[in-house]
Amino acid sequence: MTGFAEPLWLIGLAAIPVLCLLYRRAVRERSYAALTFSRVAVAAKIRSSGRLPRPHALFALALLALALILVGLADPHIPLEGTDEGVSVVLVLDTSGSMQATDYHPTRLEAAKAAAEILLSRLNPDDYAGIVVFESGATSAAYLSPDRDRVIERLHGIRGRDGQTALGDGLALGVDMADSIPNRHRVVILLSDGAGNAGTFSAVEAAAYARERSVPVYTVGIGSATPPASTQEYAALDEETLRAIARTTGGEYYAAADEGTLAAIYAGLTGEIPREPKDTSIRDLFFAGALGVLLLEIYLRYGRGRILP
Repeated sequence: MTGFAEPLWLIGLAAIPVLCLLYRRAVRERSYAALTFSRVAVAAKIRSSGRLPRPHALFALALLALALILVGLADPHIPLEGTDEGVSVVLVLDTSGSMQATDYHPTRLEAAKAAAEILLSRLNPDDYAGIVVFESGATSAAYLSPDRDRVIERLHGIRGRDGQTALGDGLALGVDMADSIPNRHRVVILLSDGAGNAGTFSAVEAAAYARERSVPVYTVGIGSATPPASTQEYAALDEETLRAIARTTGGEYYAAADEGTLAAIYAGLTGEIPREPKDTSIRDLFFAGALGVLLLEIYLRYGRGRILP
């Protein structure tokens, strides 16, 4: 058991020993009163039999039912295999001017889109996917959705821009999108070929925000530390920042040397997406147990073979 959603209900368990003391006092007073009548022998037989008298058993069952109800109201959760409702995966894609470089075939952006499609096609049926793009600012290209074909269609429609690189804004928006559906695992996959040089949020601030929301970020660096000879567009790859984002949020950093390694990275990321068992409420089990105990108590009190106290 990993915890309780409403732990204050557990305070009520403190009433159980108090009820036991009150019950014991009531039984003692009743036993003393019984000694003044002719049932002394019956009382002695009950005390020496070594078995739990029927009234005591009924009281114990009532206390057990009360304890089960209180624990159920506290809403206990445990991790159960096979109860995960899927993962929310958000791709954050750099579309700044340098992504038009042709050192990746046919361009960095088109190679990134092809690799992203591989990842999207390999997600589980219960997974949700969305896309955020950024250059001088950030915007949603495909809202988080279980419709994989629609997301891939939106991916194909992404075009490059001439703006700068608002890496922090793109990451922050990606985290917001991933966190928009509650009670699911979330992950952001960020691809960029340059250092952040625009936008409202810095990469450090966006990474801290992702860590606060418990969203791991897997970063992919595309490009190289030296200018490609075959293109005029170039942005220095800031591997240090991408590594720091991954380290801060609990993700991983990957460096892509060409379109082949980029596709391999995205294909492999499908298996890296965390899918730990989700904490699942088991309060209904406690309520069902309480109902069963109460039904047993009713049977022992009013059913066949009952013994009146």
